[in-house]
Formats: sequence, structure tokens, C-alpha cells
Amino acid sequence: MTKSAKGQQQPLVAAALSRTRGAFTGVAFVSAVTNLLMLTGPLFMLQIYDRVLSSRSVPTLVALTALVAGLYLFLGVLEIIRARVLTRIGQRVDRELSGPAFDAGLNLPLKTRNSEAAAHPMRDLDRIRQFMAGQGPVAICDLPWLPIYLAIIFLFHPWLGWLGTAGAAILIVITLINEYSLRKPVERLAAMTRTRNAFAEAGRRNAEVLRAMGMGSRYRQRFETTDAPYQAIQARVGDMTGSFSAGTKVFRLGLQSAVLALGAWLAIMQAITPGVMIAASILTARALAPIEAAIGQWRHFVACRQAYRRLGEMLGHGLAADPDMVLPRPGERLDVENIAVAAPGDKHALIQDLRFSLKAGDALGVIGPSGSGKSTLARALVGIWPAMRGSIRLDGATLDQWAPEALGPAIGYLPQGVELFDGTVAENIARFDPDADPQAIVAAAERAGVHELILQFPDGYDTRIGEYGAILSAGQRQRIGLARALFGQPFLIVLDEPNANLDAEGEKALSEAIAAARADRAILVVIAHRPSALANVDQVLVMQGGRQAAIGPRDEVLRRTTIRPVPATA
Repeated sequence: MTKSAKGQQQPLVAAALSRTRGAFTGVAFVSAVTNLLMLTGPLFMLQIYDRVLSSRSVPTLVALTALVAGLYLFLGVLEIIRARVLTRIGQRVDRELSGPAFDAGLNLPLKTRNSEAAAHPMRDLDRIRQFMAGQGPVAICDLPWLPIYLAIIFLFHPWLGWLGTAGAAILIVITLINEYSLRKPVERLAAMTRTRNAFAEAGRRNAEVLRAMGMGSRYRQRFETTDAPYQAIQARVGDMTGSFSAGTKVFRLGLQSAVLALGAWLAIMQAITPGVMIAASILTARALAPIEAAIGQWRHFVACRQAYRRLGEMLGHGLAADPDMVLPRPGERLDVENIAVAAPGDKHALIQDLRFSLKAGDALGVIGPSGSGKSTLARALVGIWPAMRGSIRLDGATLDQWAPEALGPAIGYLPQGVELFDGTVAENIARFDPDADPQAIVAAAERAGVHELILQFPDGYDTRIGEYGAILSAGQRQRIGLARALFGQPFLIVLDEPNANLDAEGEKALSEAIAAARADRAILVVIAHRPSALANVDQVLVMQGGRQAAIGPRDEVLRRTTIRPVPATA
């Protein structure tokens, strides 16, 4: 096995499934017993026709009926046990893989921008769990009993055995055709389902914009252009699956009648008894039932197999081993050395040849026109988008020498689009650390100048803000996001357009927060269009076309640009 991340993580899914092997062995054993009990009906019918009716013995009938009732009751108990075991198998796989799948889902958008990012690993894990807890494994466990049932039919009469064997062979051919025909349509259906769901989710996130600007009907029209091919391929897959299932069912019923007819002729010829005729017909139906069930479950089997492959690939693609060496928290300097950065999954560099160094207590303002790469630089500095070339170092170590959970407390990041999570204000500021010191939460809020505002909320710091911080205004979300970035007094603080939604009071609080962080020997990188955000920086980087156009002392650089300098605040 290779030492790549993919090579290390790909067996993770297989390993989780292999640990259920013992439980599946138990399911197979229970299936063996249930299949033996399935002989109860044919044998009961054989005894009724060949012994009870000929002898007219009521006690024999009562005894056989009581025995069959007990066997069927036992069969029912075993079916319940098997169903529950399969459910537990699915739950165990889900428990073992849900954590890595969730992590991969978080990391995948940071690694690629293609359509696979919409194929969330949790959905693939759900498909695997649902298949394993359903009737698919039951059909697989029942299939090996097909030759045993056919062998019993051969014992009744060779002609009946050959007729049943021919029917089974035809059904197996139908199954193979089903597999070949459904493979690509099911793959296309899965891809189009992801596209359709992503389109609908984008509309849900932007419902306010669509409503306010009357774009709802036009967006729905675009959705319909996406939905139409999805409906078409879904109908095609459904029609193919339904056709195969219906054809299989009709063929099985016809074969059962053919066996009955052949058995009747053999009974007339006195080659077999009427009881054997009925038993052979029932056994033929039972022998072919697993094939029919497999065809009915084939769509789910194909989807599960594709989910298994995708999940293994995404776990390997989305997860990387954390460094074994634990480095101390950085606190001295930041060095950016000729970096080039591209969007995930893209080879085109959005920024390149950037180089600068900052020491503890420095603050760098980054300015430039839209599309010059400022936000790309912010993502690179906090380790979201890795550098294609060059390196970003904290105290001499590249960012990948820290595990994200270890470096995270030393990083403060306020993205351009502030996203808060469903939870309380305090939980969001504390980055959902269950052991966070309440005094540290209040201190971060005070540094961001949002403490008094939070106290005005209905439940103060315990106010639940809803999904995406729905109950807050854009300015409130930005100020709470700033408090989150300042929580724990991080060493490197990157603020992307931190005053975009702030009023005069908020801008004053931002300026004071930057000054206070510098006094605590933090390094700040402030990306801004509005000059007020540069009040407390001492250096300015000008970006243009993804390159470093100028860098130097704030007043000197701003004097050469169209942006006027702003006096620093205390």
C-alpha cells in the first residue's frame, strides 16, 4: 500500500465493512436456517396430497398443521432477528465512518471546485447504510441456495430439474443485462441529482435576493432546465428497473405454471405423485425468488457500489494525516516567500510572486481593485488555500507543519462573507469550544466593541442566533464574527473587508480592536476598500492583477495611490 493520503485513507471504508464480517456471517447462518425452513411449505403440501388425502387421517393432518405452525413461527422470529442484525450492521458502519465522512465533507470544498464537491460524503454513507440495512444483503445470502433448491427438484424428477435450471439461467442472463444497462444511467442520475440539489440549495440561500428583485420566476425557469433532464433520466432508470422487475415477475410466474403443467403431465404418466407436482412448483418459485429480489434491488446495489467507490476516494482526497510533531504556538513573525496561489482544483494562479515579512505587533493593510487577489491572499495566509509555489511561514515553520486543530487557536480570521452557525452568541464567539472560559468570551466581545450590543439581545450571550445568524443584521454578524476572530488572543489575525457592513460606531470599535491586538503583539493583515480600516496599520501592500504592485510604510504608499491616508487612533 502506498504512503499517499489517498492510499492511506482508501482502505478506511473497506476496513469498516470488514469489521462487520462476523455479523454478516451470522446473517448468512440465519439465512441458511430460514431457507431450510422455507422447505416447510412444499413438504407440507407433499404430505397433504400424498399421505393425508390418501389415508383420510385427521390426526395426521392436525399433527402436521401444528408442526408447520411452529416452524413458521420460528421462521418469523428468525426473519425479525435477521432484519434487526442488518439494521445494527448499517448503524455500526455509519458510526465508524460518519466522523471521517463529515471531515471529508468539510475539507472537500477546500480541495476541489468541481461537481464532486456537491457529492457530500455523508449522502454516500447514507446510501451504503440504507443498502446494508435493507433487502439487498438478504437477496445475496439467499442466492447460494438456488442450486440446493434445484437439486431437490432434480430429486423429484430430472425433467422438472432441467426446466427449473433453464429458468434460473434465463433469469441470471436478465440480471447481467440489467447490470450492464443500468450502470451508466444510474451514474448519470446520481450526478444530475447532485446538480439539481445544489441548484435548489443556492436558491434557498438567496431567497431574499430572488424575492426582492423579482428573480424568482426566472430562477425557477433555470431550475426547470436543470430539472427536465433529471426527470428524464430518473424516468428512464425507473422504467428500466420496473420493466426488468415486471418481466422477471411474469417470467417466474410463467415458469412456475410451466413446472406445474409438466408435473401434471408426469403425474398423469404416473412418473410422480400429485404431491410432488405441487411441491416442485412451489420450490421452483422459491428457488427463483432470490434472483427476482436481486433484480429488484439492483438499482440500489449499483448506487451503493458507486457510493462506496466515491466515499473511499473522497475520504482519501479530503483527509490528510496530521503532523506527528507538535510545534509551539507561533508568536514571533510571519514570512511570505514568493507565493503563488490558485483556487482548489485549478492550475491558474490567482496571485503570484508575493513576498513580505511581518513581526509581532505589525499590521499590514492590503488594498487594490476588485479581482486583484486580496481575498485569495487572505485564504492563503490562514491555510485555507495552500500555495502552489513558495511558502508561508510562522516562526519559520510552514503552515502544514501544524495540524489545523493545533494552529487554529493562533489564527483569527474574518472572511468577507461572515458566516455564523446555529447556536448561541457565546458559542459562536468561542468557536464552539465547550471548555471556553466565559471571561475570555466576554473579553473578545469587548475587544470587538460588541459586548454592550450583545447584552441588549433577549438572552444576552445565550441568545440563539438561528441558522446563518438569521436574527442578526449584517453589521451585527460582522461584529460578532470579529469577536470570534479575536477570541483567545490569536497571533495572526486576518480581516477581509472587516468594515464592509459597519456604521461609524462599529468602525471606531474595529480601529480600537486593531490597535489593542497590535499592543498584544499580534500580527494583523487587514484587507480593505474603505480607507478607515487602514487607520491603525503601519504598512500597506498594493495588489494589482494578482501581483504585488507596491509595499511599504502606510503613509508613503498611500501618498502614491488615490487613497488618502487616515490618521491613526489611539
